[in-house]
Amino acid sequence: MNYATLREEMLRTLRDYIIPFWLDNSIDSKYGGYITSFDENGKFDGNGIKNIVTQSRMIWGFSYLLPYAKEEDKKRMEEAAREGVDFLLDKFWDKEHGGVYWLLERDGTVKDPAKLTYGEGFAIYALSQYYLTYHDKRGLEYAEKLFDLLQLYVSDTLNGGYFENIERDWRISPAGAYAGDRKSLDIHMHLLEAYTILAEASGKEIHKRKLQEVYSIISRHMVNHEAGYGYNQFDIEFNKIPAIAILRTWNAERESNEKIENPEDTTSYGHNVELSWLADLALTVIGTRTEEDSALLLKLLDHALRHGYDYERGGIYRDGIADGDPIVLDKEWWQNFESMTGFLNGYLLSSDKRYFDAYEGLWKFVKTHFMNYEVGESRQLLDKNGNVIVANIGNPWKGIYHTGRAFAECIKRLDVLIKKEE
Repeated sequence: MNYATLREEMLRTLRDYIIPFWLDNSIDSKYGGYITSFDENGKFDGNGIKNIVTQSRMIWGFSYLLPYAKEEDKKRMEEAAREGVDFLLDKFWDKEHGGVYWLLERDGTVKDPAKLTYGEGFAIYALSQYYLTYHDKRGLEYAEKLFDLLQLYVSDTLNGGYFENIERDWRISPAGAYAGDRKSLDIHMHLLEAYTILAEASGKEIHKRKLQEVYSIISRHMVNHEAGYGYNQFDIEFNKIPAIAILRTWNAERESNEKIENPEDTTSYGHNVELSWLADLALTVIGTRTEEDSALLLKLLDHALRHGYDYERGGIYRDGIADGDPIVLDKEWWQNFESMTGFLNGYLLSSDKRYFDAYEGLWKFVKTHFMNYEVGESRQLLDKNGNVIVANIGNPWKGIYHTGRAFAECIKRLDVLIKKEE
């Protein structure tokens, strides 16, 4: 299949299905913000919980995806993004301590006032992109406020990196299941993502410098450069430790089929491939990269191709033993969507056709098994053969972000490939 045909397929899916589904269904006209929980038929399932991560991702989606929307949808996109920002600043923002709460009830009542770094980071990401797209100064103002609060209360000035699980008044959460004694690749990778867009939006040296710092933490402590995979969890001093199911995380709350019984030294193929393209973008904004950096981006892809990619049935597995066999063969939506971007980005970086073939194979699997075109979004979870395990279209963790972003990022890269052929 040629680049132009692939681009048209992906643009049509984004423009005619993904964006209209969320525009038509997610705006909470009664209470503000977004509804994100929908069953396999695209009907609201009654769960009105509003998670700052997903609410922020919806703001981001209605901002970043604007160029890919139908002309008649673009005004609604701006209104939808503003709706999310208004709700965030009115209901999620803690007027006493600063920062954004973790969970709200549908009507805006605070359900969990914690200040998780994961949630604060996604609010930075969303507000920065909202500012870049619509030039509403509130976006950058509050993104910078959140950044400053993270430096003041959450930055680990002794060991480097950031504490991740924080209570309302910025105290570090208890050890154990609340993980006040742990750091993770997941949260630092998404801070990398947030600071990349903040640095682009503000142009300030401090944001660029902190972006470089987060990348350096990940590169020095959180990945195996030789084998090309990311570690999972660490103690405060970045010693690698067995992963646990941390409360207030997707890993703990996801609807699942297969589970990891012995979690020691596991890796996520989807995170590794996602890290490859997010790190490439971060290094572009930073403006410098070493040969070691460039090699790592491709090694992360190679590891996933070697261990996580299903050459027989299509798709990418969920988790595996670090540099060994996959142990969770289920296929979850976000890993497969993010991996399309990661492998296509790797093809642009290297011209290695293995990466393009992986992207194209994933797209075939995604459109055949994950996408519910009758509704307009992706199903959540499949077994290794592509049979549906969890058919829901949205939940408090699942919105427009992984699906919409994958299509937009792949379209951008296909445009580059098409131009090279001209």
